[in-house]
Amino acid sequence: MPNTSSDEMNEIKMRQPSLAQGEGDLNLSSERARWNAEELDEETRALIEEDARYFLHQSLSTPCLNVLSRAEGSFFVDRQGRRYYDFHGNNVHQVGFAHPKVLAAITRTLGELSFCTRRYTNPWAISLAKKLVDLAPGDLKRVLFAPGGAEAISMALQLARVATGRFKTISLWDSFHGATLDAISVGGESFFRSGIGPLLPGTEHVPPPDPVGCPFRCGEQCNLACADYVEYVLTKEGDVAAVVGESMRSTGIVPPPLYWQRIRAACDRHGALLILDEIPNGLGRSGTMFTCQQYGVVPDILVIGKGLGGSIFPLAAILARERLNVAGERAIGHFTHEKNPVACAASLAAIEVIEKEHLAERAVRLGAQARTYLLSLQQRYPIIREVRGLGLLLALVLTQPGTHTPASAEAERIMYAALRRGLNFKVSMGNILTLTPPLTIHEDELREAFEILASAFEAVLGSGQVST
Repeated sequence: MPNTSSDEMNEIKMRQPSLAQGEGDLNLSSERARWNAEELDEETRALIEEDARYFLHQSLSTPCLNVLSRAEGSFFVDRQGRRYYDFHGNNVHQVGFAHPKVLAAITRTLGELSFCTRRYTNPWAISLAKKLVDLAPGDLKRVLFAPGGAEAISMALQLARVATGRFKTISLWDSFHGATLDAISVGGESFFRSGIGPLLPGTEHVPPPDPVGCPFRCGEQCNLACADYVEYVLTKEGDVAAVVGESMRSTGIVPPPLYWQRIRAACDRHGALLILDEIPNGLGRSGTMFTCQQYGVVPDILVIGKGLGGSIFPLAAILARERLNVAGERAIGHFTHEKNPVACAASLAAIEVIEKEHLAERAVRLGAQARTYLLSLQQRYPIIREVRGLGLLLALVLTQPGTHTPASAEAERIMYAALRRGLNFKVSMGNILTLTPPLTIHEDELREAFEILASAFEAVLGSGQVST
């Protein structure tokens, strides 16, 4: 690894949380070192070493995996000219990379108004706020923008405190809401929480609706004990400001149909707000513009981001109920780029593409095709314990056949085998292959990408066998 000796690597590994606790794949592994040695040319290695010389080292980024030269549509190209389908994209690429309509909107706006000083507004910010309000379900009629998802989560937490006069939250273990201190406090991944405290007080956590790791032993028939547990904590605490959750987990966990409805009703009974985080999956990926629409639920605060900036600009937002317009004497969204006209123009163009090209509906259709293919792959490889997801957010959970033991080593090897063949995706929690293609991907591209995935499984596990 660049600028990291083997002794240093071992020491860092010992200090870090387990790979199985991480939001993504770590860079300190033998597979990463092998990739660096075998797949990267001298120029690329030199650039990675230069990156490592100046950036603070982090286990999910620097030292980096590769160096990119361009991104377009469903793929990116590295400095060596190799093309990869991007089924990772940090979930920003609903409309693909470098969509011409988004680029055109950015170019036009740059020529008119490149920046909007705070305390002023501009037509692009107003138009985007109006568009989001028009699209949002229920009475989500108030908006605030932020440069990124973690900042939007922070705004949501502050607004909940102001509106309720309470500070406690209930959120889910294994959840992810961003990497800032307040976001990891409500987040539930030990990878981010371990050894960094003290965290925010009053951040209670409950088990997630995870069909593989269900602590309530519900078996095949979910009895929604996980939702009832939320109300149990609401009752015992008595003064919770908000329940915070991801409408759908970015690892493909899709809560049962009645899960959020039951929690919505519990929040109403106990005077708590419901904050739903759709930063990685809102704006069409689930098959509806907002994932909460899949559950027939309107949260009190909805958080969106990532794809909001058209895969180019960092932009996030909270959408709040009209009755939560109660913080006029405060500054909970005090960000320099709060109403950046260029970012707002990019977002307006991206939303127009999602609507006019019917990308939410397309996510349903292509997601069904993808799921069929992945289920057939599961029949060949018993290591695939579960195929899960909604729309074009899909995931494969890998465990040792017939057990709940995570197949983390195999997952990492499959990821690198796919990279060598031209498919990029993320491994989450050590053993979950998360697959999030652009909503604009062509059917033949989707088919080719899954053929690459099958080839990667075969390279690591052999030709497979029929599971019983």
